[in-house]
Amino acid sequence: MTSASPLPADYLRRLPKADLHCHLIGTVRPATFAELARRERLALPDDPERIFADINSLPPDPALYENTRIPVPQGRGADEPEVSYSLFQVSNWVVEVLRDADDLTRIVYEAFEDAHRRSGTRHLELFFDALPPHLSSLGYTGAVEAYAEGIRRAERDFGMSGRMIQGIDRSRSGAEALEVVRRVIDNPHEYVAGIGLDNLETAGPPERFVDAYRLAGEAGLRRTAHSSEHAPTAVNTLTCLDVLGCDRIDHGYYVLEDDAVVARLREQQVAFTVASTTSRRSWRPWRRASIAAMIDAGLNVIPCSDDPGMFPTTLAQEYAIVSEQIGASHAEVRRMALASAEASWLPGEEHARLVESFTAEIASLDEEFGLVPGAAQR
Repeated sequence: MTSASPLPADYLRRLPKADLHCHLIGTVRPATFAELARRERLALPDDPERIFADINSLPPDPALYENTRIPVPQGRGADEPEVSYSLFQVSNWVVEVLRDADDLTRIVYEAFEDAHRRSGTRHLELFFDALPPHLSSLGYTGAVEAYAEGIRRAERDFGMSGRMIQGIDRSRSGAEALEVVRRVIDNPHEYVAGIGLDNLETAGPPERFVDAYRLAGEAGLRRTAHSSEHAPTAVNTLTCLDVLGCDRIDHGYYVLEDDAVVARLREQQVAFTVASTTSRRSWRPWRRASIAAMIDAGLNVIPCSDDPGMFPTTLAQEYAIVSEQIGASHAEVRRMALASAEASWLPGEEHARLVESFTAEIASLDEEFGLVPGAAQR
C-alpha cells in the first residue's frame, strides 16, 4: 500500500460501488425500529433509538487472541457506552417487531434507499435469515417475494440492482443447513443468488456444512462464508474455499496468520468483503490494522457495510476509512470499487453491464476530479 493523501469526500461518495456483504436486519433504521417497537408495544430496557446508539458487542474470550500477529485489543474501547447492547440482542428485538410482508418489503426498500442516497451504491446484496415463528405463516416463498418487491421498487426508484443471500446459521446443525438449502433449491427465485455462512465463527466450524454447500453448488447457487473473523486461524478460510466451494470470503482478517495462505490467496485474487467498522468497538483499530495489512499483502479487499444501521456506518464511510485512516491510494480505492462489481452475483449479461458501467463511470469521475491512474495523486 502506497502512501497517499485522502481522496475527496465527494469523490468517495459518488464512486460507483457494490455492497456484497450486508445483513438485512442490520440495515434497519433506528427510527423504523422505534416506530415498529411502539406499534407492537415491545417492552424494552430503554428508548429504541437510545438502544441503537449504545450497540456494543463485547469481545469473546480474550485468551483466544493472545498471540495473533496483529495484536487484538484486550481492554475497553474509548467510545464504549456505559450500558452496552449486543448486536445479536438488538437484531432479535428488530425481528420481533416485524409482523407481515409489508414490514419485510419496507425494510428492504429502506436498505436500498439508504445505500443509494448515502453512498452512491449501485448494487446491493442482502443476507436474510430463517423466518421466526411469528412470521411462519408467510412461508419461505411469501417472505422471499416480500423481499423481492422491495428490490423491485428500489430498481424502479433508484436505478439500482440487487440480490438476496440465504443466510446459514452456523450455530445450527449440518442437517438443518441442508434443509435450508433444499428449500432454496425447491423454490427458485431470480433474486436469491446464493447462500452464506454467518453467525459467530466459533459457534460452528465450516466442516459441519459440507453437505449443504455441496448441494448448493450442484444446484448452481453461489456460495460465501464468514471466515477467519472470530477464529484466529487461516485454516477455516482454506476449508471454505477448497471444501465448501466458496466464491468469495466475508471478513478473512486472520488469514494473515499464515504467510503461505496469504501467498495463495494473493495469487488467486480471492475476493474478501471487509468492514472497518464493527459492533465490537474495542476491535475497530485491530480491524483497520488488519485491513491495511491485507491491502499491503496484495489481497483482493472489497469494503462492505455489514450492519450499517446498527454500527452505524455507510459504504461510503467504509471507503473513506480505507482512504483516510488506512491510507489506501487512489489506484487501490478505484480497484476496490471495480472489484466489487466483478465479484457481484448478478447473472451473465447483467454482470457484464454492471462491470462495464463501473469502468466507464470511474474513468469519468477520475477525469472530473483530475485523478489520472498511474500519476501522482493531486
